[in-house]
Amino acid sequence: MKKGESIYIRPLTADDAEACLKLQTDNRGFFERFSMERAADFYTLEGQKKRLQTFWEQMQQDEDYYFGIFLQSDDALIGTVNLFQVLRGSLQSAFIGYFLDEKHNGKGYTTEAVKLMVGYAFNDLKLHRIEAGVMPHNPGSIRVLEKVGFHKEGLARKNVKINGKWEDHQQLAIINPND
Repeated sequence: MKKGESIYIRPLTADDAEACLKLQTDNRGFFERFSMERAADFYTLEGQKKRLQTFWEQMQQDEDYYFGIFLQSDDALIGTVNLFQVLRGSLQSAFIGYFLDEKHNGKGYTTEAVKLMVGYAFNDLKLHRIEAGVMPHNPGSIRVLEKVGFHKEGLARKNVKINGKWEDHQQLAIINPND
């Protein structure tokens, strides 16, 4: 667990399946504007359990790290932050992604969670570089990354398929200051 001022992040487990399902169903329309295609059972409890089990296994294999964002005040799950496509060897890098419950946007929670996850990536996992791809029409997400220290590196044209359409993504990255 990594603690911030208002939130904490920790790896999600199968015990979090109900809370994850609620977060995803409550925010379905909001999240799907920026999400890749989801499995048919994504919005079921069984689907969430299966997904969380897979994430746990991937974490054990140093491939992906899937954390929940929780309010310190009441331990409510309000979002997720993850490192994925972890590459070792000469690269020592990963991508970062995140979702926050729409009703909690604008309160600084995402910035705090991304800072905590970047700290975890650099200090605990000893990664050298974290990258992010953001749709250009999502300036709030770009601002979050820039506040944490990410820098724009370019535009990846038609990079990710979202809702059946290839979308451009602004590429941003941050380098471990200890390297």
